[in-house]
Amino acid sequence: MALLLPPVLGTLPYPSWKSVSRTRLRCRATIFQPLPDWNRTWYTANPDLTQCFQNTVLVWVPCIYLWLLAPFYCLHLYCHDHGRIHMSCLCTAKMVLGFLLASFGFVEFFYILLERSHEIQQHMVFLLSPIIRSMTVILALCIIQLERIRGCRSSVFLFLFWILAVVCSLVPLRAKIQLAMDEVYIVRYLAFFSYFTIQLAQLFLCCFADQPPVGKTILEKNPCPVKDASFLSKILFWWFTGLVVKGYRAPLAEEDLWTLREEDTSHKIISELQQDWTAECAKIQKQEKALASGVALGSRLPDQAQLLRKLQKEQSSGFILIRTLARKFGPYFLTGTLCIIFHDAFMFAIPQVLSLLLGFMRDEDAPLWKGYFYATLMFLLSCLQSLFNHQYMYTCFTVGMRVKTAVMGLVYRKSLVINSASRRTCTVGEIVNLVSADTQKLMDFVVYFNAVWLAPIEIALCLFFLWQHLGPSALAGIATVILIFPLNGFIAKKRSKLQVKIQMKFMDGRIRLMNEILNGIKILKFYAWEKAFLEQVLGYREKELKALKKSQILYSISIASFNSSSFLVRALFYVTLDDRNVLDAQKVFVSMALINILKTPLSQLPFAISTTMQVGDNSPQYGRSIHPRSRIKDIFMVKNGTFSWSTEGPPCLRRINVRVPRGSLVAVVGHVGSGKSSLLSAMLGETEKRSGQVTVKGSVAYVPQQAWIQNATVQDNITFGREKLKTWYQRVLEVCALLPDLDILPAGDATEIGEKGLNLSGGQKQRVSLARAVYRKADVYMLDDPLSAVDAHVGQHIFDKVIGPKGVLRDKTRILVTHGMSFLPQADLILVLVDGEITESGSYQELLSRHGAFADFIHTFANTERKENVSAVIKMCGIPSIQSYETFGLSVLSRGDSTNTNLQNMEPVSEEEQEQVPEDLGKLTVVDKARTGRVRLEMYKKYFKTIGLAIIIPIVFLYAFQQGASLAYNYWLSMWADDPVVNGTQIDTDLKLAVFGALGFVQGIAIFGTTVAISICGIIASRHLHMDLLINVLRSPMSFFESTPSGNLLNRFAKEIDAIDCMVPEGLKMMLSYVFKLMEVCIIVLMATPFAAVIILPLAFLYAFVQSFYVATSCQLRRLEAVSRSPIYTHFNETVQGASVIRAFGEQSRFILQANKRVDFNQTSYFPRFVATRWLAVNLEFVGNGVVLAAAILSVMGKSTLSPGIVGLAVSHSLQVTGILSWIVRSWTDVENNIVSVERVNEYAETAKEVSDPSPQIKEGSTLPLAWPQTGTIEFQDYGLQYRKGLELALKGITLNIHEREKVGIVGRTGAGKSSLALGIFRILEAAKGRIFIDGVNIEDIGLHDLRSRITIIPQDPVLFSGSLRMNLDPFDTYTDEEVWSSLELAHLKNFVSNLPDKLNHECSEGGENLSLGQRQLVCLARALLRKTKILVLDEATAAVDLETDTLIQSTIRTQFEDCTVLTIAHRLNTIMDYTRVIVMDRGHISEMDSPANLITQRGQFYRMCREAGLV
Repeated sequence: MALLLPPVLGTLPYPSWKSVSRTRLRCRATIFQPLPDWNRTWYTANPDLTQCFQNTVLVWVPCIYLWLLAPFYCLHLYCHDHGRIHMSCLCTAKMVLGFLLASFGFVEFFYILLERSHEIQQHMVFLLSPIIRSMTVILALCIIQLERIRGCRSSVFLFLFWILAVVCSLVPLRAKIQLAMDEVYIVRYLAFFSYFTIQLAQLFLCCFADQPPVGKTILEKNPCPVKDASFLSKILFWWFTGLVVKGYRAPLAEEDLWTLREEDTSHKIISELQQDWTAECAKIQKQEKALASGVALGSRLPDQAQLLRKLQKEQSSGFILIRTLARKFGPYFLTGTLCIIFHDAFMFAIPQVLSLLLGFMRDEDAPLWKGYFYATLMFLLSCLQSLFNHQYMYTCFTVGMRVKTAVMGLVYRKSLVINSASRRTCTVGEIVNLVSADTQKLMDFVVYFNAVWLAPIEIALCLFFLWQHLGPSALAGIATVILIFPLNGFIAKKRSKLQVKIQMKFMDGRIRLMNEILNGIKILKFYAWEKAFLEQVLGYREKELKALKKSQILYSISIASFNSSSFLVRALFYVTLDDRNVLDAQKVFVSMALINILKTPLSQLPFAISTTMQVGDNSPQYGRSIHPRSRIKDIFMVKNGTFSWSTEGPPCLRRINVRVPRGSLVAVVGHVGSGKSSLLSAMLGETEKRSGQVTVKGSVAYVPQQAWIQNATVQDNITFGREKLKTWYQRVLEVCALLPDLDILPAGDATEIGEKGLNLSGGQKQRVSLARAVYRKADVYMLDDPLSAVDAHVGQHIFDKVIGPKGVLRDKTRILVTHGMSFLPQADLILVLVDGEITESGSYQELLSRHGAFADFIHTFANTERKENVSAVIKMCGIPSIQSYETFGLSVLSRGDSTNTNLQNMEPVSEEEQEQVPEDLGKLTVVDKARTGRVRLEMYKKYFKTIGLAIIIPIVFLYAFQQGASLAYNYWLSMWADDPVVNGTQIDTDLKLAVFGALGFVQGIAIFGTTVAISICGIIASRHLHMDLLINVLRSPMSFFESTPSGNLLNRFAKEIDAIDCMVPEGLKMMLSYVFKLMEVCIIVLMATPFAAVIILPLAFLYAFVQSFYVATSCQLRRLEAVSRSPIYTHFNETVQGASVIRAFGEQSRFILQANKRVDFNQTSYFPRFVATRWLAVNLEFVGNGVVLAAAILSVMGKSTLSPGIVGLAVSHSLQVTGILSWIVRSWTDVENNIVSVERVNEYAETAKEVSDPSPQIKEGSTLPLAWPQTGTIEFQDYGLQYRKGLELALKGITLNIHEREKVGIVGRTGAGKSSLALGIFRILEAAKGRIFIDGVNIEDIGLHDLRSRITIIPQDPVLFSGSLRMNLDPFDTYTDEEVWSSLELAHLKNFVSNLPDKLNHECSEGGENLSLGQRQLVCLARALLRKTKILVLDEATAAVDLETDTLIQSTIRTQFEDCTVLTIAHRLNTIMDYTRVIVMDRGHISEMDSPANLITQRGQFYRMCREAGLV
C-alpha cells in the first residue's frame, strides 16, 4: 500500500493522517478562504505554504483555468477545422500518460473512501480534490482528441494548463523532498514523485507538434518549418535554427529558402484586399453621386458641397487605402498589440522588484532566501518581457511584409490600367520609388504605430511610479518631460516636411531622370550629353542631401534633448527631493531603472510621430498611384467622338465619326501630328472620351508605332503567353520576314532580346511586334505605321503577305496608319486626318474623284511610290529577272545587323558546347547575382576611406568621452547614495549636485556631437559613392546596358543608395553607442562583484558563438533579398512602358501573375531576414538575462560586504544588458547587411568602361582645334568592327575616303552593316582592327566627349527626355533663343511650337510621349540643325514622317548642310538618288561604291535594289 500512497496525501507536507486531524478545524474554518499564513510563508527564515492552501488553491487553480476556458476553446476549434489527424505516437503517449494521471486521482479517492471513511465529513476537501483533478485530466484528454479531429497540431491552451499544473506542484514537491530527506522510508513518497514526473512528461510532450492532418500533406518543395513548429518552438523561434545552421555551414542560395506561406503570398493577400478595396471605392463613389445630385437640387448647398469636397479629398489622399489595409490586417496586428501590453506590464514590474531587492540589501535582518527569490523573479520577468516583445515585433514585421506585398500588388495592377493623364503625373521613376523607398516607410509605420498611443501611456506610468518613489519632487521631472514634448513635436514635424516634401521630391526626380537616362543612353552617347545629364542628376542629388543633412541635424537635436531630458529629470528629482537632498540607493537606482524605461518611449515617440506623419503626407501619393483614373473599356465604332489626352487638356480629336465594316482594311493618313496615332489610342480606350459613343466587337491586336519588346526570347515575344502552335508559328515567321533573322541569331528563336529590344535593329523590332499581333489571331488589328521602320521591299512583302487583300489577315478588320502611298489603292476605306479631324473618308478612287486635298497630295507624291509598288509586286510574285525573295533573305540579315548589337554579349560557342549547354546559347542579360560569404574588408575600407581617417578617429574618441562621462556620473550617484546620513543630511550635497550636473551636461553635448558627426560622415560617403556609381554607369559601353536589366541599375540608384544614405550611418550610430554602453555596464558589474567575471566570460563566448551564426546567415539573406528586388523594378518598368500593348492583347492577368511571382520571390528572402533578427534577439536576451541573474545573485551572496549603492548600480545596469546585447548584434548586422549596398554599388566599378581619355600623344601635343573638324573628311583604313571579342567581324576591311562636303548614301539589306559604320564613327563600338581618320586625326586619339560633340547624328529612334523642349534641344544652354527658333523653323516645327502655351518651355513628358513619333523625329532634326557640325549622319531619320514632310526635310538637309559631309543610311532610295556617292553594304563588306548613276549603269546590286523600288 505504501507504493500506492495517494498523491494528495503525498502533497500534504506532514507525515501522518493524525496531523491532518489536528489541522482540520483550521482547514474547515478557512475552506472558503484558503489564504496563506504570512507568518509561516513570508516572515520566516524557512518559508512554506499552509497545508490547506496547498490542498485547495494549488490543486484548483489549473482545474479552474481548464474548466472555465474549455467551452470557448472548443468553440474556437469547432469554427476552425484544419482536417483530421491520424492517431500518432505523440497523441498515443499523451493519452496513456493522461489515463495514468487520472487513475492516480481515482486510486487516492477510493483509498480515502475506504481507509478514512469515518473522517470524511471533517475532510471533504481532501476527498473532492483528487476527483476534481482526475476529472480535469479527463477533460484535457477529451480536448486532445478534439484537437486531433479538428487538425490542431500544437496546443497553446493545454501547454499553459500543464505549465500551471507543474508550477502549482512545485511547492508540494519541495515539501515532500524535505520530508523524504528527514525520514528513513522514502518509498511512501514515490507515488507523488511519479505523479509529478508524469505531469512533467505531459508538459514535455506539449512542446512538440503533431503530424499534419490527413490530405494536408505539404507538397511544397521547401515548406516553411513554422507550420510544423510547436507553440514553444514558435515563441522561442527555434524553428528557425535549421536555416541558421545551414547558413553558417555554407552560404545560403536561392534553393535553400523556404516557400512562402500561403497567407503571405501576393495572390492570397491581394485577392482578398481587392474585394475590400473595390467595395470601399464603390461606397465612396456612391456617396459622391448622392451628394452631387443633392448639390444639383440645391438642398443644403454649402454643407453638401463641403462634404463632397471632403470625400474627394479623402479619396485622392489615399486614406481609403490605409483604412482598407487596417481592416484586412488589423485583427492579426491586434494580437501583437496584446503582446506589447504584456511586455509593458513585465517591464514596469522589474523596477518594483529591484526596489524590493535594494530594500533587502539595506535590511540586515532579512533572510537570504528573499534575496534569491527577488533575483530569480527579476530573471523570470526579464525573460517574459523578452518573449512578449519579440512576439510583438514578429507580428509587426509580418504585417509590414503583407502591407508591402499589398501596396506593390495594387500599384502594379493600377499601372496596368493607368490612363494617359495619370501616366504623365505618375512616371516610371516615381512608381519604382514608391515600391522601394515608400513601401519601406509603410513597414516602419506598422512597427512604430503602437508607439504613438502607447509611448504617452508608458511615460505617464513612469512618472506615476517616480511619484510613488520620490514624492512631489517627481513634479519637476514631469514638467521637464512636458516641456520636451513640444520641442520634439516641432522637430518631428520639420523632419517630416523635409523628408516627404523636399527629400523625397528630389529623390523621385533623381530616379525619374535616371530611368530616362537608362532608356535613352544610346542618344546620350551619340550626342555626348552625359555631362549635362550627370550635372542634372547631381543637382537633384545635392538638393536631396541638403534636405537629408538638415533632417539629420534636427534628429541629432532630438536625440540629444531626449538623453538630456532623462538626465534633467533625474537632476531635478534630486534637487527638489527635500531641503537636505538626502539620497539613498533605493531612490536613486529604482528611479534610474524607471528613467531608463522612460528613455525608450521618449526616443520612440518622435520617430513614431515622424513615421506616422510621413505616411499621412505620403498617402496622397499612394492614392494617386493606386487609384488613378482607369482607362475606358475596349470598344469600337465611333459616333461624334471628342477625345483628349487628359481631362484638363485641349481635345486631340474632334467630331470623329467612323464606322468600320467587319473584315475591311482601313488606312489612316495625314501629316505629322495630325492625330493618326491618337485615333488608334481613342479606339483602344487609351484617351479621355469627352463626348460621343465608341463600340468595338471582338478581340483586338495592336502594333504600336514604336515597337514594345520584352526582355525575353524571340519566341516568347511572338507567342506572348499563348501556346506555341508549330505550323502557325512558322507561317507567322515567314510572312513577317523573320526567318532570315533567326538564321543568324545564335540560338534562333530561343535567343534572348535585351530590354526594349536593344539588341535588335529598328526593322527587326517592328517585325517582331507585328508577328506578335499576327500570331494572336484577333478579330480587329490596329497597326500604327508598322512598315515605316523596314526597307521598302520588306514593307511591300509584309503588306502583301500579312495586311493586304491576299495576306493572312485578309478576313480580319485592319486599321492601318501609314505614310506609304503605294498601299492606299488596296484599302477599302481611307481616313484623312487634319489637325485632329477627319476631313475626308472613302475608298481610294472616291477620294481621287473628289479632287480634294488628298487627290492633290497623291498626284504630287505618289508617282514613284506607285512604280515602287508595281515592281515590288512583280518581285514578290517571283519573276525570274528579279532576285527572288529567298535569295535576298540570305543577305537580308547578314552578320552585322544595322543598329543591331545582338551578338554583342554572346561568346562564340563551339559545336561541343552547343550540345552541352544549348539553353545558355541565346542568353544576353546578366542576372543580378548575390555574392556569398561575409562582406569583404575592402568594402568597409572603401566606405571609411571616402569619409577620411581624420574624421573617424575624433568620432571614436568622442564616443569614448561620452560613455566615460556617463560612467562617471552614474558612479558618482552610487557614491552619493552610500554617503552616511548625519543629523538628517549628507555632507557637500551642493558640490555633488554641481559635479553631477556638469557630467550630465557634458554627456548631452557629446551625444549631439557624435550623432551629427556620424550623420555628416554618412552624407559625405553616400555623396562619393553615388557619384562614383553614376560616373561608372555613364562611362559603361553600350554592351553593358544591353546585358544589364534597367531594374538592376534602378535598384542601385533607389534602394541601395537610400540604404547608404540612411541605414549605414544609423547602424554605425547605434552600434558604437551600444558597444561603449556595454563596456560601461561590464566595468560597473565587475567593480561591484569581481566574481561576475566567471559568469560574464562564458556568456561572452556564448554571445560571440550565437552572433557568428547569425551574421553569416543574415548577411546572405540581405544579399538574396537585394538581388530578388531588381527583377521587380525591371518588370514594373517594362509593364508601364508596354501597358497599352498588354491591355490591347488582354494579357493583364498573365503579367499580374508574373509580378506576383517576382514579389513573392523577393519576400521569400525578406521573411527569414526579419525572423533571423527575432531568433537572435530572443537567444541573446536570454544570455543577457543570465547577466541580470548573475549580478543579482552575486550581490545577494556578497550582502555583508557590498553597499546598497554599488549593488543598485550593478543590478540597474545589468538590467540594460539584455537590450544592449541584442541591439549591438542587430546594429552590427544592420551595418554589415547595409554595407552589402556599398558592395553592390561598387560592383559597377569593376565592369568594362569606354576609353574616354585621349591618348598620351594628344595630351602632350597640341590640343584639338576648337573648329575641328574643319573640312569633314572621313577616311577608313582597313577598318574592322566586332560586337564582342571572339565573334566574327561585323565590318570587314572597310577602306574608304569620304571627301569634304560629300553626300554619301549607305544602303543594303537589313543587317548588312549600315548602322555599324555609324557606330564605328562615333566609337560606340571600338575598332577591332584598322583606323578611322576625321580631318587627318585618328579618332582613337581623341577623347570620346570631344569626338561625339563635334559630329552629329539623327538617330533612327527619336528619344526625348522629360523637361522643357528647349532642354531637349540644347541641354548645355549654349545657344540663344533666336538660334533655337531658327532651327525649329528649318525643321518645320515652328508653327507647332508657337501654338503651344509655354512655347520653348513646353514640358515634354517622360520619353516625349506627349509628342507624336514624327514630331519627335523633327525635334531630333532641329538638334542637328542647332549643332550644325561638319559631319552629319542620318540613320533612317525620316522613317516615321509622311512623304510631304520627308520631302521638306530632304530639301532642308540639302540647303542647310550644303557645306557639310552627310552620310545617310536610307530605306527610301529616292532620298539619296541625287547624292555624290552611294555605298552598298553586304555582309559587312562594301560590295559597290560609286555615284548613283554609275552604279545603275553597272547593273549590280544597287541597280537591282532600284529595280525592286521601281526607280529604274
